[in-house]
Amino acid sequence: MSFLLSAALFLAMPQPAVAGQPSTLDAEIRAIIAGSGAEVAVAFRTVDGRDELLIDPDKVFHAASTMKVPVMIELFRQAGKGALSLEENLPIRNRFKSIVDGSPYKLSEGDDSDKEIYAAVGKSLTLRQLCEAMITVSSNFATNLLIERLGVEKIRNTVTRLGADGMQVLRGVEDQKAFDKGLNNSTTARALLVLFQKLATGQAVTATSDAAMIDILKRQKFNEAIPAGVPAGTPVAHKTGNITRIHHDAGIVYAPRPYVLVILVRGIPDQKVSAPLMSTISAAVYQHSQALR
Repeated sequence: MSFLLSAALFLAMPQPAVAGQPSTLDAEIRAIIAGSGAEVAVAFRTVDGRDELLIDPDKVFHAASTMKVPVMIELFRQAGKGALSLEENLPIRNRFKSIVDGSPYKLSEGDDSDKEIYAAVGKSLTLRQLCEAMITVSSNFATNLLIERLGVEKIRNTVTRLGADGMQVLRGVEDQKAFDKGLNNSTTARALLVLFQKLATGQAVTATSDAAMIDILKRQKFNEAIPAGVPAGTPVAHKTGNITRIHHDAGIVYAPRPYVLVILVRGIPDQKVSAPLMSTISAAVYQHSQALR
């Protein structure tokens, strides 16, 4: 029996009442994970902080594009402090330095999910435009430009200050020499839970800045994972991430009872398989979280 069929049959089975039974969701999610054959970490917490579920929350995964969330937070932090303006124009050039030896490298348009930044080489774009591309279409080019402008150490310091030490931002994207040496950005489900909980409660930068960042996250173009598991029309402010055999999604679900959900997946090569796995987990969390109201 295929995973998708077995998961569908499992969800169709009558489920016991969840009120006063926090272990019910845990058992359901673990059964879904076991059926997938993948390594999966899940972190769920209602925004009011009353209910949560943590499954392997401190297991370390390659962060993929989820590391773009702390980059955005640091951008808005510096803007709030007056260190820069979101309307500042940044020259667009495709040349970056490896953290291994400072040697130059370029990003490949064919390996990126965005073409507009490449079309702007030799021109300039605002930091706000770059942030929008980094989050909504997960532009690697925009990410590297922003990291270079902000400073990777400042990004790391902000992550630490927010209490999300499981998120390790070492470098920009597509630094092959660093990748070959195992110098990769990494995260845990708990770290992303902390970052999104801070955003959801207006504690990442300021209430105004956090609301602006949430609006950007709501414009995310890749919605096959967490959003696919909640009722149509439910706003989700989230960030995906994927590389070979890695597929993540993390964000805030603005259900009647809002919550933060992080799903990290390793070991499934086909996103047409990992996405339904994640949406199945998302659907189970939605059902249980709203029943607990």
